[in-house]
Amino acid sequence: MKYNELQVKPHRRIRRSGRGISAGQGKTAGRGTKGQKSRAGSTKRPGFAGGQNPLMQQLPKLPGFLSHRKKATNIYTDQLNTIGNSTITNETLTAANIIDSPYSYVKLLYRGEINKKLNVSLQAISKNALNAVQQSGGTFTKVERIARPSSTKKDTQKGKSSA
Repeated sequence: MKYNELQVKPHRRIRRSGRGISAGQGKTAGRGTKGQKSRAGSTKRPGFAGGQNPLMQQLPKLPGFLSHRKKATNIYTDQLNTIGNSTITNETLTAANIIDSPYSYVKLLYRGEINKKLNVSLQAISKNALNAVQQSGGTFTKVERIARPSSTKKDTQKGKSSA
C-alpha cells in the first residue's frame, strides 16, 4: 500500500460555537437575538403552538379506526339446502337471492345440517362448515373473489378524450 493510494475521508473541523467574535460563531452562536429558541435548554414538545390550543386538541376524537378490508358476506349451511344446484358458487348464491352481488367475498359458516351432496366453491369456510360439507359427501374448493368489471363510464370517457 502506498501513501498516495490511501483512501481517507476528509476531516471536517468542529465548530466551537459561542467562543468569541473571531471564532466564526461567536456572541449569539448562530441562534439569532433573543426569543425562546435562543435560550439554553429550549425544547418544545411536539405540537406546541405557542400557548394557542394545539391542532390535535382542537380536532374531535373519533372512536375506533376505519378498516379498508372488505367484509365477508356470511352464509350458513342450512341455507344451502334451499338451492337446487349441486354446485355452490357466488353466481348460484346470487341467483338464489342469498347474497346481493356475485363480486362479494363469501364465507360459509355452520348452522344446521346439509341434506345433499354439494360441491362448494367459495372464498372462505369455517372448520365446522367444512366438516358438515364433507360428511354430506361434498367437497370444498377455495376460489379467489370475482373481480368486478371496469366501469363503462371510464371506458366512454377514455374514448371521448382520444377522439
